[in-house]
Amino acid sequence: MKKIFFILIGITFLFSSCAVHNGLTTNLNNHTTEVVLSKKNFKVIESVQGEAQAMYVFGIGGLSKNAMIAEAKANMLSKANIVGGSKAIINETVEIKHSLSQ
Repeated sequence: MKKIFFILIGITFLFSSCAVHNGLTTNLNNHTTEVVLSKKNFKVIESVQGEAQAMYVFGIGGLSKNAMIAEAKANMLSKANIVGGSKAIINETVEIKHSLSQ
């Protein structure tokens, strides 16, 4: 009976998916523009997000974490349409998900 129980537990772990999420909430914005938001002299136009993903096989492949963040930021900036005008990206949050299965 114990043997069957341990086999079922092993099969459950084998076919279940696991994921770990990390949120980098520090301000990674190192731009030289300074914007003072103490008054209501601004408005939020839209919310944008960027994504990047990589596949690893036995721990080999994909990009480094910094390269993945840079790719996601480039994706976000292309969607933001901030060229030509007084617009800025604020409150950037980086979320990282490590997953064994999709």
